Amino acid sequence: MVRRVTTSTENETRIDPLWRSWEGAHGGHVAAVALAAVRARFAGGAHPVRTLTTHFLAPAAAGPLHVSGTTPASGRRTAACVFSGHQDGLPVVVGSALFGSGRPGTPYDGQPAPDVPGPEGCEAVRLPGHLAPFAWQLEIRPASADLPLAGGDRAHLLAWVRFTDGRALDAGAVVTLTDVLPPALYAVWRSPRPVPSAELTVHFTDALDESTGDGWALVRIRTDHAGAGWAVDDSAVWAADGRLLALGRQSRVVRGERP
Repeated sequence: MVRRVTTSTENETRIDPLWRSWEGAHGGHVAAVALAAVRARFAGGAHPVRTLTTHFLAPAAAGPLHVSGTTPASGRRTAACVFSGHQDGLPVVVGSALFGSGRPGTPYDGQPAPDVPGPEGCEAVRLPGHLAPFAWQLEIRPASADLPLAGGDRAHLLAWVRFTDGRALDAGAVVTLTDVLPPALYAVWRSPRPVPSAELTVHFTDALDESTGDGWALVRIRTDHAGAGWAVDDSAVWAADGRLLALGRQSRVVRGERP
Protein backbone atom coordinates (compact mmCIF):
# COMPACT_ATOMS: atom_id res chain seq x y z
CA MET A 1 0.00 0.00 0.00
CA VAL A 2 1.33 3.44 -0.98
CA ARG A 3 0.98 6.27 1.50
CA ARG A 4 0.98 9.81 0.11
CA VAL A 5 2.89 12.41 2.08
CA THR A 6 2.97 16.12 1.29
CA THR A 7 4.82 17.43 4.34
CA SER A 8 7.92 19.49 3.62
CA THR A 9 10.70 20.16 6.08
CA GLU A 10 14.24 21.51 6.20
CA ASN A 11 17.52 20.39 7.72
CA GLU A 12 20.79 22.32 8.02
CA THR A 13 24.01 20.44 7.42
CA ARG A 14 27.53 21.54 6.50
CA ILE A 15 29.96 21.23 3.62
CA ASP A 16 33.43 20.31 4.94
CA PRO A 17 36.07 22.91 3.87
CA LEU A 18 38.64 20.12 3.53
CA TRP A 19 36.67 18.68 0.59
CA ARG A 20 37.49 21.42 -1.91
CA SER A 21 37.84 20.64 -5.60
CA TRP A 22 38.86 22.73 -8.60
CA GLU A 23 35.46 24.48 -8.77
CA GLY A 24 33.84 24.60 -5.34
CA ALA A 25 33.29 21.62 -3.08
CA HIS A 26 33.85 18.07 -4.30
CA GLY A 27 30.65 16.82 -5.96
CA GLY A 28 30.67 13.38 -4.34
CA HIS A 29 31.07 14.98 -0.91
CA VAL A 30 28.17 17.38 -1.54
CA ALA A 31 25.96 14.47 -2.64
CA ALA A 32 26.93 12.47 0.45
CA VAL A 33 26.14 15.42 2.74
CA ALA A 34 22.74 15.83 1.08
CA LEU A 35 22.05 12.10 1.45
CA ALA A 36 22.82 12.21 5.17
CA ALA A 37 20.40 15.12 5.65
CA VAL A 38 17.67 13.47 3.60
CA ARG A 39 18.02 10.15 5.37
CA ALA A 40 18.00 11.67 8.85
CA ARG A 41 15.11 14.06 8.37
CA PHE A 42 12.90 12.80 5.58
CA ALA A 43 13.35 9.02 5.28
CA GLY A 44 13.69 8.31 8.98
CA GLY A 45 16.50 5.83 8.36
CA ALA A 46 13.94 3.04 8.14
CA HIS A 47 15.19 1.52 4.86
CA PRO A 48 18.60 1.25 3.18
CA VAL A 49 19.18 3.69 0.34
CA ARG A 50 18.96 2.13 -3.13
CA THR A 51 19.43 5.07 -5.49
CA LEU A 52 20.60 8.66 -5.13
CA THR A 53 20.44 11.23 -7.94
CA THR A 54 22.00 14.66 -7.48
CA HIS A 55 21.94 17.54 -9.96
CA PHE A 56 24.61 20.17 -9.30
CA LEU A 57 23.21 23.61 -10.09
CA ALA A 58 26.15 25.70 -8.87
CA PRO A 59 29.49 25.15 -7.12
CA ALA A 60 28.91 24.55 -3.41
CA ALA A 61 30.96 26.46 -0.86
CA ALA A 62 32.19 25.35 2.54
CA GLY A 63 29.70 26.04 5.29
CA PRO A 64 25.97 25.54 5.87
CA LEU A 65 23.83 23.72 3.34
CA HIS A 66 20.08 24.02 3.92
CA VAL A 67 18.38 20.87 2.64
CA SER A 68 14.61 20.88 2.20
CA GLY A 69 12.53 18.03 0.87
CA THR A 70 9.35 16.03 0.69
CA THR A 71 8.42 12.38 0.69
CA PRO A 72 5.69 12.31 -1.96
CA ALA A 73 4.99 8.60 -1.55
CA SER A 74 6.06 5.80 0.77
CA GLY A 75 5.04 2.27 1.65
CA ARG A 76 6.00 -0.54 3.96
CA ARG A 77 9.09 -1.36 1.91
CA THR A 78 9.98 1.82 0.02
CA ALA A 79 10.16 5.58 0.39
CA ALA A 80 10.98 8.15 -2.29
CA CYS A 81 12.32 11.56 -1.30
CA VAL A 82 12.78 14.69 -3.41
CA PHE A 83 15.17 17.30 -2.05
CA SER A 84 16.94 20.57 -2.77
CA GLY A 85 19.93 22.24 -1.14
CA HIS A 86 20.45 26.01 -0.80
CA GLN A 87 23.28 28.27 0.29
CA ASP A 88 22.66 31.98 0.99
CA GLY A 89 19.18 31.57 -0.48
CA LEU A 90 20.45 30.26 -3.83
CA PRO A 91 19.87 26.68 -5.09
CA VAL A 92 23.01 24.54 -5.18
CA VAL A 93 21.67 20.99 -5.67
CA VAL A 94 18.39 19.24 -6.37
CA GLY A 95 17.83 15.51 -6.40
CA SER A 96 15.97 12.45 -5.27
CA ALA A 97 16.64 9.37 -3.17
CA LEU A 98 14.93 5.99 -3.16
CA PHE A 99 14.98 3.88 0.00
CA GLY A 100 13.85 0.26 0.16
CA SER A 101 14.06 -2.71 2.48
CA GLY A 102 15.58 -6.01 1.39
CA ARG A 103 13.89 -9.35 0.82
CA PRO A 104 15.02 -12.88 -0.09
CA GLY A 105 16.06 -13.40 -3.69
CA THR A 106 18.53 -15.09 -6.04
CA PRO A 107 21.80 -13.10 -6.18
CA TYR A 108 23.56 -12.25 -9.43
CA ASP A 109 26.84 -10.42 -9.93
CA GLY A 110 27.46 -9.02 -13.40
CA GLN A 111 30.23 -6.70 -12.20
CA PRO A 112 32.91 -8.83 -10.51
CA ALA A 113 35.87 -6.98 -9.07
CA PRO A 114 38.83 -6.72 -11.47
CA ASP A 115 41.67 -9.17 -10.86
CA VAL A 116 44.40 -6.78 -9.71
CA PRO A 117 47.10 -6.78 -7.04
CA GLY A 118 45.96 -5.84 -3.56
CA PRO A 119 46.68 -2.38 -2.16
CA GLU A 120 49.86 -3.60 -0.47
CA GLY A 121 51.24 -4.37 -3.95
CA CYS A 122 50.45 -0.97 -5.46
CA GLU A 123 52.35 2.31 -5.16
CA ALA A 124 50.64 5.34 -3.67
CA VAL A 125 50.24 8.53 -5.72
CA ARG A 126 49.38 12.04 -4.59
CA LEU A 127 47.07 14.11 -6.78
CA PRO A 128 48.20 17.73 -7.29
CA GLY A 129 47.01 19.77 -4.32
CA HIS A 130 46.13 22.84 -6.40
CA LEU A 131 43.81 20.75 -8.59
CA ALA A 132 42.25 18.45 -6.00
CA PRO A 133 42.74 19.70 -2.41
CA PHE A 134 40.27 17.07 -1.19
CA ALA A 135 42.74 14.34 -2.18
CA TRP A 136 44.68 15.00 1.03
CA GLN A 137 41.80 13.21 2.78
CA LEU A 138 42.54 10.03 0.81
CA GLU A 139 45.21 7.46 0.10
CA ILE A 140 45.14 6.45 -3.56
CA ARG A 141 47.06 3.54 -5.06
CA PRO A 142 46.60 2.94 -8.83
CA ALA A 143 45.90 -0.73 -9.57
CA SER A 144 46.51 -0.61 -13.33
CA ALA A 145 48.94 1.01 -15.75
CA ASP A 146 46.45 3.81 -16.53
CA LEU A 147 47.49 7.03 -14.77
CA PRO A 148 46.17 10.60 -14.73
CA LEU A 149 47.72 12.96 -17.31
CA ALA A 150 49.79 10.16 -18.82
CA GLY A 151 48.44 10.49 -22.37
CA GLY A 152 47.18 6.90 -22.50
CA ASP A 153 44.96 5.35 -25.15
CA ARG A 154 41.85 4.73 -23.02
CA ALA A 155 39.81 6.87 -20.63
CA HIS A 156 39.94 4.47 -17.70
CA LEU A 157 41.32 4.68 -14.14
CA LEU A 158 41.38 1.97 -11.47
CA ALA A 159 42.76 2.42 -7.97
CA TRP A 160 42.60 1.31 -4.38
CA VAL A 161 41.31 4.14 -2.20
CA ARG A 162 40.85 4.60 1.52
CA PHE A 163 39.94 7.55 3.72
CA THR A 164 42.74 8.80 5.93
CA ASP A 165 40.27 9.37 8.78
CA GLY A 166 39.36 5.66 8.82
CA ARG A 167 35.65 6.21 8.23
CA ALA A 168 33.37 3.25 7.61
CA LEU A 169 32.38 2.32 4.08
CA ASP A 170 28.75 3.28 4.54
CA ALA A 171 26.44 4.71 1.88
CA GLY A 172 27.76 8.25 2.28
CA ALA A 173 31.38 7.17 1.96
CA VAL A 174 30.52 5.10 -1.12
CA VAL A 175 28.78 8.08 -2.78
CA THR A 176 31.98 10.06 -2.30
CA LEU A 177 34.08 7.21 -3.71
CA THR A 178 32.07 7.03 -6.96
CA ASP A 179 33.38 10.52 -7.73
CA VAL A 180 36.74 10.47 -5.98
CA LEU A 181 39.11 9.55 -8.84
CA PRO A 182 40.05 12.14 -11.47
CA PRO A 183 37.72 12.35 -14.48
CA ALA A 184 38.53 9.35 -16.65
CA LEU A 185 39.46 11.62 -19.57
CA TYR A 186 42.52 12.58 -17.53
CA ALA A 187 43.95 9.18 -18.46
CA VAL A 188 44.19 10.25 -22.13
CA TRP A 189 45.09 13.91 -21.55
CA ARG A 190 48.47 15.36 -20.66
CA SER A 191 47.29 18.66 -19.22
CA PRO A 192 44.49 19.20 -16.68
CA ARG A 193 41.29 21.13 -17.08
CA PRO A 194 38.09 21.39 -15.02
CA VAL A 195 35.52 18.64 -15.65
CA PRO A 196 32.85 19.37 -13.02
CA SER A 197 29.94 17.05 -12.34
CA ALA A 198 26.54 18.24 -13.57
CA GLU A 199 24.61 15.16 -12.43
CA LEU A 200 25.52 12.04 -10.46
CA THR A 201 23.36 8.95 -9.95
CA VAL A 202 24.51 6.19 -7.62
CA HIS A 203 22.89 2.74 -7.40
CA PHE A 204 23.70 0.89 -4.17
CA THR A 205 23.86 -2.89 -3.79
CA ASP A 206 22.60 -5.08 -0.96
CA ALA A 207 26.20 -5.43 0.27
CA LEU A 208 25.59 -2.14 2.09
CA ASP A 209 22.64 -3.66 3.98
CA GLU A 210 25.27 -5.25 6.20
CA SER A 211 28.37 -3.72 7.73
CA THR A 212 31.22 -3.43 5.22
CA GLY A 213 33.76 -2.20 7.75
CA ASP A 214 36.36 0.38 6.80
CA GLY A 215 39.68 0.40 4.99
CA TRP A 216 40.37 -0.07 1.30
CA ALA A 217 37.89 0.05 -1.57
CA LEU A 218 38.65 -0.65 -5.22
CA VAL A 219 37.32 2.17 -7.42
CA ARG A 220 37.03 2.26 -11.21
CA ILE A 221 36.00 5.15 -13.42
CA ARG A 222 35.78 5.24 -17.20
CA THR A 223 34.40 7.61 -19.82
CA ASP A 224 31.75 5.97 -21.95
CA HIS A 225 31.36 8.95 -24.30
CA ALA A 226 32.58 12.53 -24.66
CA GLY A 227 31.69 15.26 -27.14
CA ALA A 228 30.27 18.78 -27.51
CA GLY A 229 31.77 19.81 -24.18
CA TRP A 230 30.13 16.97 -22.22
CA ALA A 231 31.25 13.57 -20.96
CA VAL A 232 29.48 10.53 -19.52
CA ASP A 233 31.48 8.73 -16.82
CA ASP A 234 30.71 5.31 -15.37
CA SER A 235 32.11 4.24 -11.99
CA ALA A 236 32.07 1.22 -9.68
CA VAL A 237 33.11 0.67 -6.07
CA TRP A 238 34.06 -2.72 -4.61
CA ALA A 239 34.89 -3.64 -1.02
CA ALA A 240 38.31 -5.16 -0.36
CA ASP A 241 36.71 -8.62 -0.27
CA GLY A 242 35.38 -8.18 -3.82
CA ARG A 243 31.75 -7.35 -3.06
CA LEU A 244 30.25 -4.72 -5.34
CA LEU A 245 29.05 -1.78 -3.23
CA ALA A 246 27.72 0.67 -5.80
CA LEU A 247 27.58 1.71 -9.44
CA GLY A 248 27.62 5.36 -10.47
CA ARG A 249 27.02 7.29 -13.64
CA GLN A 250 27.44 10.99 -14.13
CA SER A 251 27.21 13.74 -16.72
CA ARG A 252 30.15 16.12 -16.69
CA VAL A 253 30.91 19.47 -18.29
CA VAL A 254 34.28 19.50 -20.07
CA ARG A 255 35.84 22.92 -19.75
CA GLY A 256 38.50 24.27 -22.10
CA GLU A 257 42.18 24.19 -21.18
CA ARG A 258 43.30 27.09 -19.04
CA PRO A 259 46.52 28.97 -19.83
